Amino acid sequence: MRYTLITGGSSGIGEQFARQSAANGENLILVSNQLSALRSVSEDIIQQYGVDVKFMEMDLSAADAAERIYAFAKELGEVDTLISNAGVLHFGKFLNTSESYLDFITALHFTTPMKLCRLFARDMVDRKQGRILIVSSMTAWTPYPTMSLYGSTKVALKSFAQSLWYELREHNVTVTTLFPGAVDTPLYDLSDRHRKWLRAFGVMTTPQSIAQKGLKAMRRGRRTLIPGLFTKIAVTACRILPAVVILLVMKIPAVRRLLSKL
Repeated sequence: MRYTLITGGSSGIGEQFARQSAANGENLILVSNQLSALRSVSEDIIQQYGVDVKFMEMDLSAADAAERIYAFAKELGEVDTLISNAGVLHFGKFLNTSESYLDFITALHFTTPMKLCRLFARDMVDRKQGRILIVSSMTAWTPYPTMSLYGSTKVALKSFAQSLWYELREHNVTVTTLFPGAVDTPLYDLSDRHRKWLRAFGVMTTPQSIAQKGLKAMRRGRRTLIPGLFTKIAVTACRILPAVVILLVMKIPAVRRLLSKL
């Protein structure tokens, strides 16, 4: 039996990847560290779409996470689509970040996804068929003060995924990198009123929309996708802004007060 494997598939964009893939008739393997949410989402998808759904509780920052996920999946069948989505949003000054958190976010955002790609891509190359979707971030395109740790892992994903695209394309295996901006998920501690306002102006996008566009890009074999007009404009603007502009913004009193709390 063939499966689509989704990390972080119990909430947010990952859950929408799962629901929309199931609506397309795909069997699923969902992985995250949220057991109750995994079980709830899996049962709901099975009832609604009638596909086969397996789930695995896993700390994706664990050193052997990729190997254990691969072994679990191999017992079930073939993974012809890998969606590496799991992540956490982190704001804070780098020097105030603990060493343990450095290890955690680096493993979660880069080491485990890299290992998963290595393991599953080998099988895809042997079959001459497969798809990989890697979720990076708009922060991969320019430095963001207070997001140095988060952004740098997303930069690593960007470089890795796009290099992998070149290596695998001759084997009929596609690698698509998704660069979402602000997404309306629980990662942002905002009121409903603020969320509605941000969505209305295109500053924040729904997980449903991001997942839909990401899956469409992957199925078309696109190399990259920056979803949403606002995100495209923001990425373009950030890429051409000189460093002095960021320094000037950081000198604004309100910004300085915010930074002092991080």
